[in-house]
Amino acid sequence: MTHAYNNVPYYHAAFNNRGLVPSDIHDLTDLERLPILTKETARQNIDALKARNFAAHDLEYVGTSATTGMTFGFYYENGTSRAKELAFVRSAWGRVGYRFTDKCATLRVGGKTKIGETKLLGRLLVLSSVSMTAENLPRYVQLIRKFKPRYIWGYPSSISILAQFMRDNNVEHFSTVRAVLCGSENLFEWQRKLLEEVFQCRVFSWYGQSELVAFASECEVSHLYHVFPEYGIFELVDKRDRPITEAGQVGEIVATGFNNAAVPFIRYRTGDLAQYADVTCECGRHHALLSRIEGRANEFVIDRTGRAIPVTALPMTRSVIPSSDFDLVRQFQFFQDKPGELILNIVPGKDYSKGDPAQMWATLKEQLGAEMDLEVRLVDHIPASEAGKHHWLIQKLGVKSDKQYPN
Repeated sequence: MTHAYNNVPYYHAAFNNRGLVPSDIHDLTDLERLPILTKETARQNIDALKARNFAAHDLEYVGTSATTGMTFGFYYENGTSRAKELAFVRSAWGRVGYRFTDKCATLRVGGKTKIGETKLLGRLLVLSSVSMTAENLPRYVQLIRKFKPRYIWGYPSSISILAQFMRDNNVEHFSTVRAVLCGSENLFEWQRKLLEEVFQCRVFSWYGQSELVAFASECEVSHLYHVFPEYGIFELVDKRDRPITEAGQVGEIVATGFNNAAVPFIRYRTGDLAQYADVTCECGRHHALLSRIEGRANEFVIDRTGRAIPVTALPMTRSVIPSSDFDLVRQFQFFQDKPGELILNIVPGKDYSKGDPAQMWATLKEQLGAEMDLEVRLVDHIPASEAGKHHWLIQKLGVKSDKQYPN
């Protein structure tokens, strides 16, 4: 707090406007006297959020984007922020046995990365998330099997595409893989089940964000997300920004990070939703716990009345259809640019014609309601973003989603 007050113009003004000085902040209750910082406010005030005691060569520019296409650029401490983040990630992976010398295959790289490039003195096999076409996937399998990694690491969406291909084609699992490490996206329950079935090992998930304000991961004995107190100050708030204290209640993650002094985010509204767990984990760690990460608050579609429908509530992402008919779909993506009109692009699985597509879409339409028209389009391929992510939703409405989540 002292650093932010002395060196960051935005926070110096925020403290002064409320008659506060850093020594007034002793606990979370005191911290709540400061305003919540939204992404939009940060975008508009990025120069004022930059610490004045950092020279230009000490800063690393970072650009992020959401499924809505809104970009957001800020700065890391050059050579420091990423190193700290990597240390926390590796510490979390250690809970399922990872060691620095272990070989990993990664499926989380976009751009023009070559398929099958090795890095880190041969310990890392890099597999592009962008090039995962039906023609290329057999090569992915071949490269991984030859590389013999102990861990597969990447976006859940990318690893799921590989797993779906392997299941559809009766490809034998990789006997050397001890765990699948999923991060940077929400891990849906249907994905966890698919990955466990195909790879026959533990599926491990962790949570973080580019702004470096909160970090949580599963442990070696449960799927509860353990919030790392050394990483930052964590809050879970309801739609009125009040602290959530009841088990099972869903709220938005607001956090204050410790690992980026160049642009410190204090009480930053992440837009990510999580479910509070009022239990003690058998691992013995006394951390705040989350039952699950629900996904981003802006992952929703809008019907003609203006009602926001979370994509994570739909059967395509929740896999709640008892007949598992949705397994006949290899890949999918929602697209919306007009309220009340939703397009669903799907890549059919090899047994798609043996299912009951009409019933699948009727089930989905029932969830969407009468004020939403659904158009289903069969496509050969759904491209990944430039970062290599396979987004479930491309939403072009440009509407605000703040606080449109369940109580």
